[in-house]
Amino acid sequence: MEKNHGPSIKDDETYQALRDDGASKEKAARIANAQANESQHPAEKGGAAKPYEEWKKDDLYDRAKEIGIKGRSNMTKKELISALRNH
Repeated sequence: MEKNHGPSIKDDETYQALRDDGASKEKAARIANAQANESQHPAEKGGAAKPYEEWKKDDLYDRAKEIGIKGRSNMTKKELISALRNH
């Protein structure tokens, strides 16, 4: 039987499933309430990042460093973009 988590939780079933999976009370409540709200779509993909061609070379380099692309210090902007896309 489903537990009633009070009036602040709008989707008790989702809340309980998230808690059972180890989510904190706050996170479970946030997600459950977002799913219960028809104007929010928490399962949809978030905002889109600008294409790599619009990034500065330094930002591309930082991203390549972050994900561990070797040889990045000798790469051109075009090579960094290719390396990031093929990683």
